Amino acid sequence: MRSTKDFQKELRSAGVVGAGGAGFPTYVKFGAKADIFLVNAAECEPLLKVDQQLMACNAGLLVRGLELGMQSTGATEGIIALKSKYTKAIKAITPLLGTNMRLHILKDIYPAGDEVITIWMATGRRVPPAKLPLDVGVVVNNPQTLINVALAIDEAHPVIFRTLTVGGAVKNPITLTVPIGTSFLEIINMAGGTTIANAAYVEGGPMMGKLVNNLKTPVTKTTGGIIALPEDHIIIRRHRQPIEAQLRIAKTTCEQCCLCTELCPRHIIGHELPPHLIVRAINYSDIASPSVLLSALTCSECNICEAWACPVDISPMRLNRLLKAKFRAEGSHYQGELRDMDPMAEYRLIPTSRLMARLAIELYNREAPLDDVMYQPNYVTLNLDQHIGTPATPIVKKGDRVFQKQCVAEVPEEKLGVSIHASIDGIVDAVTTHAISIRQA
Repeated sequence: MRSTKDFQKELRSAGVVGAGGAGFPTYVKFGAKADIFLVNAAECEPLLKVDQQLMACNAGLLVRGLELGMQSTGATEGIIALKSKYTKAIKAITPLLGTNMRLHILKDIYPAGDEVITIWMATGRRVPPAKLPLDVGVVVNNPQTLINVALAIDEAHPVIFRTLTVGGAVKNPITLTVPIGTSFLEIINMAGGTTIANAAYVEGGPMMGKLVNNLKTPVTKTTGGIIALPEDHIIIRRHRQPIEAQLRIAKTTCEQCCLCTELCPRHIIGHELPPHLIVRAINYSDIASPSVLLSALTCSECNICEAWACPVDISPMRLNRLLKAKFRAEGSHYQGELRDMDPMAEYRLIPTSRLMARLAIELYNREAPLDDVMYQPNYVTLNLDQHIGTPATPIVKKGDRVFQKQCVAEVPEEKLGVSIHASIDGIVDAVTTHAISIRQA
């Protein structure tokens, strides 16, 4: 039987990181000790259709990954938290669950996928502000991560593929698996191209995604989706609004209605985080108690305050992001106690259907079926910083022949990080401080 150190060594070598978006090296979580191992399978970002389909098609690998996680961490209970509408996944997973595993059925609300909210809903435990799930005895991974764990441990298969959704204003919305390093442009073409002349693109979901400025951008281990939208869509306009404009709007229009605070998911479960007071403080040269300003560090950037709560189009989330960058540069930390939970907390979370209406994306909420045909690009670009921690260092040079699954970059053992592997057979075309490019021979 493998030891915890064995699990960690194999996962680090295989390059397994959190596939939910953050990219935290999974071997670190497998080295922890916890009571509960929780699978965050909410996938609450509108338009993304990845985890719900992977769970239905790879239920055995998912449950095996959960079993391995429980072995490594000593967890006595395994929970898969997913939405009731994921009926195919529920049907596939249920007969495979061990006696110390269970499903927790979630409502179709946003942000059920925020791990702090998922932990609260699935276990009743509340993570204190600026603390980790481990502080309440819980380790959290998402489905694609645990599928990669099972493949790494049982088959010595490194992470070289990524499953993602291509949706929005495309001809044929699709969920597909591609070699890491495939360009966004190729993936959009696989969805039949766009249905509009001047499209703009968001990587990730419409709530927490990032604006794409270059379609040569490669897929990484954390790319969950690519959403095409009209250039004048409100989501795109918000992304392109300069922070200076946001500051002006905040200073001239904030009426301190408190809706951003009343609907902030972290605030309603007992965190101090009060977006309306942070906006007021910034408007008046940071006049506020230190803890109010520092509480910005606990913001999950779920974007409810901007996209749902504020009636005058202010983005407290962006102001929080500014403060977070400032405080992190200064080495500042938030320290605060967990407060009483809002008695209306359960009813302040947002139904996904209403959120899509508010975002004006109902038109794009179409099926994006999982395609099992593996695409083979002629060229891939492997970013060296696909994970939290130290970027990987290349161990190949231009002109080298490499083979799929071969390790091409490593992180020193004493540093936080994981290995990077070739996702196709080919010749190394370029090695820079940021990436390794490989072309098919």
